[in-house]
Amino acid sequence: MSLRQVHVVGAGLAGLACALDLAAAGVAVQLHEGSPKAGGRCRSYFDARLGRVVDNGSHLILSANRAVLDHAARIGAAHRLSALPEAAFPFADLATGERWTIRVPATPLGTWRHDALPPGASRATALADLAGLLMAGKRATVAEAVRGRGRLWQAFWEPLAIAVLNAPPAAGSARLLRAMLLRSLLKGAAAARPVIAPEGLGAALVDPAVERLRALGAGIRFRAALTGIKTEGRRVAALLFGEERIAIPRGAGVVLALPPQALAPLLPGLTLPAPGQAILNAHFLLPPGEGEAAPPLLGLVGGQAQWLFRRGDVLSVTVSAAGASPLHRMPREAALSVLWADCAHALGLRGGPRAARLLRERAATFDQSPAGAARRAPTRTPWDNLVLAGDHVETGLPATLEGAILSGRAAATALLDQS
Repeated sequence: MSLRQVHVVGAGLAGLACALDLAAAGVAVQLHEGSPKAGGRCRSYFDARLGRVVDNGSHLILSANRAVLDHAARIGAAHRLSALPEAAFPFADLATGERWTIRVPATPLGTWRHDALPPGASRATALADLAGLLMAGKRATVAEAVRGRGRLWQAFWEPLAIAVLNAPPAAGSARLLRAMLLRSLLKGAAAARPVIAPEGLGAALVDPAVERLRALGAGIRFRAALTGIKTEGRRVAALLFGEERIAIPRGAGVVLALPPQALAPLLPGLTLPAPGQAILNAHFLLPPGEGEAAPPLLGLVGGQAQWLFRRGDVLSVTVSAAGASPLHRMPREAALSVLWADCAHALGLRGGPRAARLLRERAATFDQSPAGAARRAPTRTPWDNLVLAGDHVETGLPATLEGAILSGRAAATALLDQS
């Protein structure tokens, strides 16, 4: 049966990527988004307090993320992403004052160069740690796979695991962290250059995708939250949006590009990972003339945040696995004060910010523990005309922009292949 129409529910990166493939194949696409804006956890907005456009959350893109780069290219926004000239990651230890830069070597054989490791880290320990991670089983956490607890653990493995998995190393899946390393840092410098979005992630990945979909004839509506699904045998027969019922005729498909917490009540029989921890993001408007020499990306050790990003005169800091941080229970102003102190210490800033904003993204990822990873759903479902998309779907990757886009394209392929 020829696929004539598809309803895509959810306009995050996964839903947008899926809708683009379907519309480009000549399928009539209707995109439904429950919020007022596309992008999901990857969106930009004008913050009146700061007077600047900011991203709701900071995401690290690497040159290895071909799905992200290809997505930007096909929506005509490749020029809105820019790779830094070097695969280099500066760090600052807020507890000791020490600073260093990890430079990813040209080939994996150079991994053991002195500038490819934090200062004081042992090459022998690095080799043993990496071997443990590469051989880790499905049930192993990062802490179980990586046994060293010296300088390399404190300055590399622990902050990396928290940032990538949004979970402490004692809870995060070793296999998911390994998947990220195998696709990026362990391929060498060409795959590990940081990529920035000077105008914001929305301008690079979201807004042009919406424009492209409209140009392809896709329908897009916002503030349309899916509240129910009606099935008949092995197919979805209708979608419910409050009092509105949309029939799904034969020859039409449905893509649910929704997070697990939204999917669970709609499809109670489906096995899904639990929601992960919250992520805190703070944005600070710098005082005039301050922070101009700050790098676009700085790793932080010994403080509350893991990464600091600078875009123009705005500093953004990220606290992953925030449930384990004292900041999670602090009042807004107190948390901002602690995070600004970390920024000021790291960059030698004087005075305070001109304005600040704290965002709490609850359940920012799926549960990326070994148990959570084992509960990831496949793209296809028990219903013939229903597929899933989202970074929580089984891609083998952690919850990243790359995984979200790959899942959306896989969902489109699954529907097109069976038509």
